[in-house]
Amino acid sequence: MAISKILHMKDCGSSFHGKHLKSALEYITVPEKTQNGRLVSAINCQVDNAFEQMKETKKKFNKTDKRQAYHIILSFKEGEVSPDTVFELTERFVKEYLGNDYEAVFAVHDNTEHPHSHIVFNSVSFRDGKKYHYQKGDWEKYIQPITNRLCKEYGLSTIELDEESGKRRGRDSYQEWNSYRDGKFVWSRMVARDVDACIIQAASFESFVSMLENKGYEVKNANGEGKYLAVKPQGMKRFVRLKSLGEEYTEERIRQRIYEENISSYIKENKPRIVYCRVRRYKRAKMSGLQKKYYARLYRIGKLKKKAYSVAWKYKDEIKKMQKLQAQYQFLVRHDIHSVVDLALVEDNLTNKRKEASAMKSRIYRANSKNKELYDIANAMDELLECENSYRNGDVFFEDEHNRWLLLESRLKELGYSYDEVKALKEHYRSEGAKLKSLEQEASKELKLAESIRKDFVGADGQEVERQQEEVKEQNMEHEKQPRR
Repeated sequence: MAISKILHMKDCGSSFHGKHLKSALEYITVPEKTQNGRLVSAINCQVDNAFEQMKETKKKFNKTDKRQAYHIILSFKEGEVSPDTVFELTERFVKEYLGNDYEAVFAVHDNTEHPHSHIVFNSVSFRDGKKYHYQKGDWEKYIQPITNRLCKEYGLSTIELDEESGKRRGRDSYQEWNSYRDGKFVWSRMVARDVDACIIQAASFESFVSMLENKGYEVKNANGEGKYLAVKPQGMKRFVRLKSLGEEYTEERIRQRIYEENISSYIKENKPRIVYCRVRRYKRAKMSGLQKKYYARLYRIGKLKKKAYSVAWKYKDEIKKMQKLQAQYQFLVRHDIHSVVDLALVEDNLTNKRKEASAMKSRIYRANSKNKELYDIANAMDELLECENSYRNGDVFFEDEHNRWLLLESRLKELGYSYDEVKALKEHYRSEGAKLKSLEQEASKELKLAESIRKDFVGADGQEVERQQEEVKEQNMEHEKQPRR
């Protein structure tokens, strides 16, 4: 699923109008985030001279002040799409949305768990000098619908838009999806739980509001000052409209529920009962000393579960620590580590795996770069494909495009390939590169866990670990030197 977002860049004054534009172009094209520039491209300008060309366009039409450029960001779900596919999708988005009117640079950043692309384009058209003007509602009418359609073509999930209003709806809205992406807390569930508790105990709407405030909530529009009743828990930056939690949480329905629901009715509806079942008991597996140490820490931090749910925001740091400890413990079990020596062996093995994956990925990229001419021809044929299909169906209007298609097809034959073979070749390299990148990232993630375990728990034995790691490496080198029989 891709979420689109559009921003604009202001004028920095007569001394340097395009300061923000220049900074944005430098940021999105940084080599460390774009596979050394491989995931960077542009339309209607050159990547290396984009800022100068955009500046000249502004001077040509005497529009060097006010808004300098616009910045569109496309963000994707973790693990749903590869950087190369994001690059192709972004290129198609840029060509469709901006066409041949604006100079634009786009790049894919793959340095995070969520691949995302940046598009920076000039606010002034190089064709007629007209300024791009974003109007309210353009996101719902044009930007996100194009993004959704392209996502469907690539088999990705989409954001649902209301057919009548065009507004985003459902859990896949930007704010809701953003909470799933960036945080471990689903705030809406916490708020709903506290609201339910206050409804059951309150005798009136006023006492309901008072109970929420006693729990630490800031309540807005409770006295009819605004349209929607909203609350903000401690630790949260924005208010949440209660009606967004569901039909049972509109102000009108809450007022009804206060008189319909109480503790007695809740107990009757949710009366506990004893359930008997047969359980086959298994002998508990023995744990090493190091694993016991981890388990003890996890158990101690587990006391947080006894705390009131509505004050979970106070323990964000502790919960992060617990999640880190859990990941480390799972690492120990996954690699069957029972001693410091085992940890050193696993670290050495993971380092080698990462190096191998990185080397193979570099070889794939170098080999694929030799096919640039083939890909350029195939891309040109992609643009003519619809025209060619129309010509084959009897539409002679596209005869010129058909002749160009034949020339490109002939050139591919000279190079020993057909159009379909080039598309298959491109997909092969894309798939192989994505697999190797995934292996490299997985090894790096595991290495970070190993390093964190060594720092957090080995402590004073750190030098001993390093010494043992060196011994392991020397043993491996000696083993490799021995002649094979």
